[in-house]
Amino acid sequence: MSVLLVDDQASIRSILRNSLIQLGFVRVSGVRNGVEALEHLQDNATHLIISDFNMPDMDGLALLRAVRANPKTARTGFIMLTGQASKELVQQAITDGVNNFLAKPFTTSSLKSRIEAVFGPISAA
Repeated sequence: MSVLLVDDQASIRSILRNSLIQLGFVRVSGVRNGVEALEHLQDNATHLIISDFNMPDMDGLALLRAVRANPKTARTGFIMLTGQASKELVQQAITDGVNNFLAKPFTTSSLKSRIEAVFGPISAA
């Protein structure tokens, strides 16, 4: 399974990457914002996007809308990563088609449970 990490903080991308590797994922890419994510998705098949909400240039909700609007990516799993889980954000993301949420700070265990809620059981390779 191919995973795309979208977060403007390199440290968060690194923590997510390390957690995913612990869970057995080997195809993990990372970009800084929604604009870069859309460029990446043009040429790279991706099964799961884990995206921060608050980013410059294109935030997570705008990325989610763009992903869902494109027939090529519309069915891609999408987990929104946020330290700001306001009721309005959650409701808008649900309306826009998010599959799950992951609150910061997170653990490898909580990441695994959010992924499993989208795809079913996973196990380390």
